[in-house]
Amino acid sequence: MSIPPFSQASLEWHEGQPYSAHFGDVYFSRESGLEETRHVFLRHNQLAERWQTMQQDAFTIVETGFGTGLNFLCAWQMWEHTAPSHVRLHFVSIEKFPLSHADLARALALWPELRQYSTALLAQYHQIVPGWQRLVFCQGRVQLTLLVGDVLALLPQLSSHADAWFLDGFAPSRNPEMWQEALFDNMAAFSHKHTTFATFTSAGIVKRGLQAAGFEVHKVAGHGRKRDMLCGRFTRNERPAMRAGRAVVIGGGIAGTASSHMLAERGWQVNLVEQEPALAQHASGNPVGVLYPKLARKDVPLGRLSLAGYLHSLRLLQQLGLDATAHARCGMLQLAFDQRELERCQTIAARGFPPELLHWVDQEQAGNLAGVALQYGALYFPEAGWVRPRAYCEALAGHANITRTLATRVTGLSQHGNAWQVWTGEQLLDEADIVVIANAAQAASFVQTRHLPLEQVRGQISRLHHVDGAPVLHALLCTDGYISPLIDGTYCLGATFVPGDTTTSVRDEEHAQNLDMLKRMAPSLYDTLMPQAPTGRAAVRCTSLDYLPLVGPVLDAALLEARPPRYTADPASSLPWLPGLYINTGHGSKGLTTAPIAAEMLACAIHHEPAPVDSELLAVLDPNRFVLRKLGLKRLVRGLACHPLRR
Repeated sequence: MSIPPFSQASLEWHEGQPYSAHFGDVYFSRESGLEETRHVFLRHNQLAERWQTMQQDAFTIVETGFGTGLNFLCAWQMWEHTAPSHVRLHFVSIEKFPLSHADLARALALWPELRQYSTALLAQYHQIVPGWQRLVFCQGRVQLTLLVGDVLALLPQLSSHADAWFLDGFAPSRNPEMWQEALFDNMAAFSHKHTTFATFTSAGIVKRGLQAAGFEVHKVAGHGRKRDMLCGRFTRNERPAMRAGRAVVIGGGIAGTASSHMLAERGWQVNLVEQEPALAQHASGNPVGVLYPKLARKDVPLGRLSLAGYLHSLRLLQQLGLDATAHARCGMLQLAFDQRELERCQTIAARGFPPELLHWVDQEQAGNLAGVALQYGALYFPEAGWVRPRAYCEALAGHANITRTLATRVTGLSQHGNAWQVWTGEQLLDEADIVVIANAAQAASFVQTRHLPLEQVRGQISRLHHVDGAPVLHALLCTDGYISPLIDGTYCLGATFVPGDTTTSVRDEEHAQNLDMLKRMAPSLYDTLMPQAPTGRAAVRCTSLDYLPLVGPVLDAALLEARPPRYTADPASSLPWLPGLYINTGHGSKGLTTAPIAAEMLACAIHHEPAPVDSELLAVLDPNRFVLRKLGLKRLVRGLACHPLRR
């Protein structure tokens, strides 16, 4: 999926009302905007009645046209008053021209009765970029997935059925590009027999398009001056059901604790099993980890994952509420240390990202932000920062639904009926509905996942003490490595990259590599800190052959190789799945950025909920991609992300 250039809404204000200069129309009626939303979208999707009698764990609304967020806030308000307290609302909204934070705040200020909800939305409505972003409210009970881009390009990338459609956006006469046959066909693809829709328009092209796509359509009384509107329901397909049960997650690092947390948020009773006597003892055990996105000149999967994971992690850390001793957003300077890096940084800056996400600064500005003299200009990420990985993992694992089993190594997995048995030696440790393997390269020790091409990579960090009288580094610096700001009197820098090396002793030659990096990045800081003997730590990280994580359900590779599937209309359903077995590993040095969003992907797949990323990225990360390519079944990889059978 290619992400288009970013473009915010071109807004004018007419007598205190927001007016779209692009579409030549108001966003809502100042006199009756709230009542129109409630009449059209809430009442004619029968939301109050459906929510009061809900049997499923989650409800998904998909909206075309986020606009000012008024529909979302009204739905959220009704959800709080009518839905059971243990269920979740997923609100997916697609918007081509998002409002700026200032315009959104001004528009929502017109509705004081929604202040509680609009304040929460505005607190998270930052760094809105093209593609997917997830904003989480009420401890996960309400989730907004905002898709920025063209609806006809983004809608096919959904990974979940809708329970209700809000067909908003500007009228067909003002916005004909949206109201196309492709819109209605995609709605049908993501609907089930209980899916409803409502829209303010009664245009014939909309009525005929919905009917042709399989919807039962009714013309009913509109609101206020609008005589008619349309509503109805889909007439085909059944929606799969999913209930939380018992889960075992293997691995107590960032991937395992994040996977446990996302499942626990959905009501699962999770047994988190870690072979060490405490969490975060291996690759997640460094004293400081850094949070920033590694972007590319073009839209490529690794860059898209990095950006989505970075924004997700920032919002997750905000929800967890780590204190200033464990996490800080100090900003990051991606230094343009040579001509190639300069060209890369400037190309990224020209991609049109919002300046609150990143912007170019010259050498003098970079030095002022860093607090030390620098020799290069840089891309500046104002919200990037650092976190203490152990504190992060502890916060994730602190959910009341998570039980820890420490100092216990899982040695085997076996299916027993519809459950998975988890073994340590000859002893049955647990039995669960699902198992998530998140123990890095040790995933290859299980029969079910030993075929995965995982690679181990050694990395060493170095730590230097601050010297009295020396300038203090205030921001994170990055080139081919990183230097943290001053934290508790020390700097952390690294990390080295040694593929295939699984030893963890600290080496002088790797300290020398890290110090050389410091000297290149910030020679003035190097001169004031040296000479001194650094301390450090080495750990082994896990990555894959294509340097992308492995995230998703697991196939029976042995059975697949013995009996490759024949082509069918639904090829993914003909594959030999291992129902209930999932994996989240291979994050390399970027686990703090990518593992939490990968955990959210897994939880969403298990519950048939909207994913936090597009379906193409889900397919790129599918753990079965290597064995399918090996067997010449590459064409099936794309279908895995949309395959409904996950358990």
